[in-house]
Amino acid sequence: MKKIAGFILGCLFAFLFAGATPLLAQDAAVNDLIIAGVVRNKDSRKKLENVNVSVVGTNIGTVTNADGTFSLKVTEAEAYRGLEVSHIGYLNTRLSLEELERRNELTVWMTPAPNLLNEIVVYGNNPRVIVEEAIRKIPQNYAGSDNMLTAFYRETVQKRRRYISVSEAVTEVYKTAYSDREADRDRVRLLKGRRLLSPKLSDTLSVKVIGGPNLSIYLDIVKNGDALLSMGNLDYYEFFMEEPVNLDNRMQYVISFRPRVSLMYALFIGKLYIDYEKLSFTRAEFALDMANRAKAVQAILHKKPLGLRFKPQEVTYLVAYKQQGEKTYLNYIRNVIRFKCDWKKKLFSASYTAFSEMVVTDRTEHVSGAIPYKASFKEKQIFYDVVDEYWNEDFWKDYNIIEPTESLEHAVDKLRKTIGHAE
Repeated sequence: MKKIAGFILGCLFAFLFAGATPLLAQDAAVNDLIIAGVVRNKDSRKKLENVNVSVVGTNIGTVTNADGTFSLKVTEAEAYRGLEVSHIGYLNTRLSLEELERRNELTVWMTPAPNLLNEIVVYGNNPRVIVEEAIRKIPQNYAGSDNMLTAFYRETVQKRRRYISVSEAVTEVYKTAYSDREADRDRVRLLKGRRLLSPKLSDTLSVKVIGGPNLSIYLDIVKNGDALLSMGNLDYYEFFMEEPVNLDNRMQYVISFRPRVSLMYALFIGKLYIDYEKLSFTRAEFALDMANRAKAVQAILHKKPLGLRFKPQEVTYLVAYKQQGEKTYLNYIRNVIRFKCDWKKKLFSASYTAFSEMVVTDRTEHVSGAIPYKASFKEKQIFYDVVDEYWNEDFWKDYNIIEPTESLEHAVDKLRKTIGHAE
């Protein structure tokens, strides 16, 4: 049970602290098309973050960044299918190839969806019963065979407001069928990665906190029964019914939860989104309970130098799933850890933010073989130790990624200049 607090990431963030492109642009190198644009709220005109953008009828997709922008590389044949754009609380938007070609710069307008949920009859108003039934339905609602996911992973570290580390990779994620809800045989393999680290001595502070590319295994709370969603774990929480929302043109129960007992390790506070008809988990937003800071430190801190005081401020998680056909699949994961560090004999502390996200950009069903253990990313490996110090415009080629935000682009430029001067 300590896996739920420890918890689910299983490998290490190790931190050494010492607009849109033209729409349907042609990528000559791979003869693909680049569909790029920005997604906005039709009423407020606000840019929307973490919007799912996918090619209709395929497993190919990405999500928008904090600036609401996205870029998707597709073949000409795939482009003819058009795009589908979905986000929590909004009606889905579909764009045909004709609509895409009509604009020099693509802006996708999303309409807020009304919360029209029929009266709950079968389960009354008991949120715990709904969660239990959704757990029972996991084998029929999720993949019944092995899947191989292609995913883009990024992690960044900020010291106060300044980026001091940026690392990225394209990974393969092997997942066995969801029927047994065991993650022991699921594995991650790095296909290609790069990094930039600050060379400043003032950024040097060796701290290791839980995180890394294996979050696509351990944070998949539907697949990993030890994470959160098991019948035994439900006894530690109390559940409350919230206002329903629309996601993917389907109404969702929204059920909040919080600890009802005190254990030797930290529990979570959050919300579960459950499809009204299928009773499948579509989204989970939760945070580590910070009521007891000592338990929070135990949950996320792996190693620190002697004499350093580590003070966690916030640990949050977002796990999103997407329905395709009759099944629901893992789509996006985000983890944010905010903490402060200071030395016992110094007056001032420094604030840090560790951010990681993973988006599934493609998926293959009925795969013939698993990722060999020797080729997989191990729990105790350090992400930036196994990727190259290499950064250029053409690095990703035909891979789909999460577009960097404007602030991250500037940070990369600054880090590259700093590294250039140091050399």
